[in-house]
Amino acid sequence: MNTKLFYNHEEDRSIMVKKDKEELRNWISNLEFIAEELGYLIEIESRIANQKTIKQELHNLQKENAEMVVEMRRYNNTTLGNLECDTVECDAFYLENHERKRTEYLAHIRKYRKTKTKTFSLILLKTA
Repeated sequence: MNTKLFYNHEEDRSIMVKKDKEELRNWISNLEFIAEELGYLIEIESRIANQKTIKQELHNLQKENAEMVVEMRRYNNTTLGNLECDTVECDAFYLENHERKRTEYLAHIRKYRKTKTKTFSLILLKTA
């Protein structure tokens, strides 16, 4: 099923907002998956490696991830849900805000991947 996100007759601004909303939906979906995966990682780590430092790191990441899900949902419901700009300044504010959210999201993903890799490496060492 191939649904078109935007149409040729739409204004650039409308297309930009639609693309940003779709991007945000993907971010939230990925963060929700990470929440589920972190639950599994914490359980596996505690059964196999059971190291206090990595356990704490995973729990901290789990908390940060939950906070980011809430923040992204709030952003979706407030900013993207009620976006009605009619000035260049408003558009610039929106764009800067969205880019800041993207930067925060990508930093979180990098941190998660690093911690996940460290956890898997530790588990592999314990099971070797």
